[in-house]
Amino acid sequence: MTSISTSCTIVSITTINKQRITLFINPFIAKHARVQAVVEEITLTNLVEKALSDYLPKETVIKKVKIREDVS
Repeated sequence: MTSISTSCTIVSITTINKQRITLFINPFIAKHARVQAVVEEITLTNLVEKALSDYLPKETVIKKVKIREDVS
């Protein structure tokens, strides 16, 4: 008699505080990023988030400019 053992792993990817976006980028860059994600053993999402976090300033200040209307 042969005994068969099966194991199952459930992987849950949470999307809390995530936003789906669509980007049009150079295919070479996309392939390079996917390969780098595999090398680093992380998801492509995590690689892109890390790259953007490293690139972007820690704080962005947007000032509202007041436009003065000419009252003649």
